[in-house]
Amino acid sequence: MDIRLTIITVTYQAASTIERTLESVLRQDYAQVEHLIIDGASTDATVEIATQYAAQSKAQATGHTIIIHSERDNGLYDAMNRGLARATGHYLVFLNAGDVLPRANTLSTMVAAAKLNTYAEDALPAVVYGDTMIVDDEGNVLHPRRLRPPRELSWRSFVQGMLVCHQAFWARTDIAHQTPYDLQYRLSADVDWCIRIMREAEVRNLPLVNTNMTLVNYLNEGQTTKHHRRSLLERFAVMRKHYGLLATVVMHGWFAVRAVIR
Repeated sequence: MDIRLTIITVTYQAASTIERTLESVLRQDYAQVEHLIIDGASTDATVEIATQYAAQSKAQATGHTIIIHSERDNGLYDAMNRGLARATGHYLVFLNAGDVLPRANTLSTMVAAAKLNTYAEDALPAVVYGDTMIVDDEGNVLHPRRLRPPRELSWRSFVQGMLVCHQAFWARTDIAHQTPYDLQYRLSADVDWCIRIMREAEVRNLPLVNTNMTLVNYLNEGQTTKHHRRSLLERFAVMRKHYGLLATVVMHGWFAVRAVIR
């Protein structure tokens, strides 16, 4: 079967970082791609750059479908829900401005991993995931992300922290449509969302597939970095909801020790 992918890029005033993200999608050797650019009514050149990218993609006959929406939203996760609702691919991922697909065959290799673990057309893996490299503001690779994906992943794995970066977590779109981001969380809704996707995978008895490759070069800056303390409080609340108070307290004690000894 032909697997169609949806990449969702949420932007606001992202003219300084979006170009390398778009270029990394443009050079992919996989054609079945829908790229949704969900912009929050930027007043810089973000939409202009995205429009030029769409024209270039068409001129190069990549086969990609580029859709640009620019309108005011109610914050990051509201914008992400808007993109999620519009997604039509079999899988979706969120690729932020500044993040990059590291190789021209990243998507085709990810699809190959999904197909290898598909035993029926209606039984695609619920999640296809991989590793993450951290990059600086110029896009230079710095080091692997500190938290690494386990060989075998389940929703229980995230009691140890967000072991898979959000941008390296490809979710089945039909499951994602039923699992929008919880807008009560302003900074950690992505953690909650990934856990809920994986819990639904267990209910449906669907696998979570490790590609054993780097799926994204991630720009390590954002709201959770700027609002670190509030982000930690939200993550505690998310983990308590899914894993209970005792497990959450114990693991946060370990997080504190790990931060000291690393």
